[in-house]
Amino acid sequence: MSEQRLRTNFIYHGDCREILPTFPDECVDLIVTSPPYADRRKNTYGGVPPEKYVEWFLPISAELKRVLKPTGSFILNIKERVVNGERGTYVIELVLEMRKQGWLWTEDYCWHKKNCYPGKWPNRFRDAWEHCYHFTKQKVFKMYQEAVMVPMGDWAEKRLKKLSQTDLVRDESRSKSGFGKRVANWLGREWVYPTNVLHLATEVSNKNHSAVFPLELPMWFIRLFTQEGDIVLDPFMGSGTTARAALKLGRQYVGIELCKEYVELANRTLQAIQPSLIAESQTSYTVPKRKRK
Repeated sequence: MSEQRLRTNFIYHGDCREILPTFPDECVDLIVTSPPYADRRKNTYGGVPPEKYVEWFLPISAELKRVLKPTGSFILNIKERVVNGERGTYVIELVLEMRKQGWLWTEDYCWHKKNCYPGKWPNRFRDAWEHCYHFTKQKVFKMYQEAVMVPMGDWAEKRLKKLSQTDLVRDESRSKSGFGKRVANWLGREWVYPTNVLHLATEVSNKNHSAVFPLELPMWFIRLFTQEGDIVLDPFMGSGTTARAALKLGRQYVGIELCKEYVELANRTLQAIQPSLIAESQTSYTVPKRKRK
């Protein structure tokens, strides 16, 4: 029986639509990526018209679903663009079509860009956030919430200093919503779970790529959904941010990038930050070749 091999800690140069089908089934633990937005990065990637975007992306998401392990997660960073003063709908349409494809739309994380570029428009304000859609293949998946806990915050010292009788029991919502809280649960705690809003500045140090997300963005999701040694895939690797994040956290990466210049840039950066790790951990993942229908 012939075999397929997945080389880890390696960036494949080429079109992910052609390279993904050569990967084994269920071989990666996490996918984190930001594909070209509609009609963006035309000089590098040719641009995809909004009305063609869903048609273009669905074959890619089908392959991503195949290579993702059953307990894995897929994080898609994307944002609608404005055309003739109106928000486009291609992202919403894509989410709906991916659900038909068998993906579960588990969550929508919000990346709040703390240093977004200022501007003025006649009918809206500047964008200060982007979607990070979380898709899974099943309802039970790997998630390590303790890895992304945050400090309790200064509010706790004053709020918990003197508790009322209501604070000592579960206090039901006055609006009859069914929600309630017991404030006393937070006594003695130093760390709490975060919200689904990530407050991160945009990348300003990398001038060699047209759309770089900050290193902390993939690092946050890698901490949340993987453990050391797991494999992280970015099919639109760009200048290598996801790969850098994976290496820093002791994970393996697999990248695909269409632009040769970006592949070379990413490899130079990765060699510079951890050359010994790159040399020692380039391995191959082998499974029986999948049957084509």
